[in-house]
Amino acid sequence: MKNFTEVNPLSPELFAARKRAKLLCQQLNALRADQHKARKVIYKELFGKVSSAYIEPNFFCDYGSNIFLGESFYANHNCVILDVGEVHIGDRVLFGPNVQLYGTTHPLDPVERASGKEFHAPIVIGDDCWIGGSAVILAGVTIGKNSIIGAGSVVTKDVPEGVVAVGNPCRVLKPIDSHSSS
Repeated sequence: MKNFTEVNPLSPELFAARKRAKLLCQQLNALRADQHKARKVIYKELFGKVSSAYIEPNFFCDYGSNIFLGESFYANHNCVILDVGEVHIGDRVLFGPNVQLYGTTHPLDPVERASGKEFHAPIVIGDDCWIGGSAVILAGVTIGKNSIIGAGSVVTKDVPEGVVAVGNPCRVLKPIDSHSSS
């Protein structure tokens, strides 16, 4: 697979890292909405980089340490980030509810897949992006700054800067007119 890196998800190191992340996600999801300080402590322990963020419950990730969040990140309810590889999210990025980032994939060949092999590729989301509810972003995708991904889209390929992209598979619909609100 081009630009994908193979990992063994059953290795003791990765198993322990997933367990750590699951426990931190459980703690995060159990917090009351007004427990901002406690959230920040868990964010700093869970993520590879975070400064100012707010993530609605429930949030799930595989490792957390491979997630790098820019300033003022917001994720609505039920966000899932499978981060066996790095996931970089820019400044002022907004996620609608049920947004899923899948930085991992499996072999197409059934014998190879049965061996437990797993592949990953980084996901990059530029500054000032808005990812609509129930959008899915696959491994190896880069979304350019200032772009909008429509609700329910499945993003399988890179999206350029400053566009509205929608659909399954996701395609550019139009450039963003900075003088329009729709």
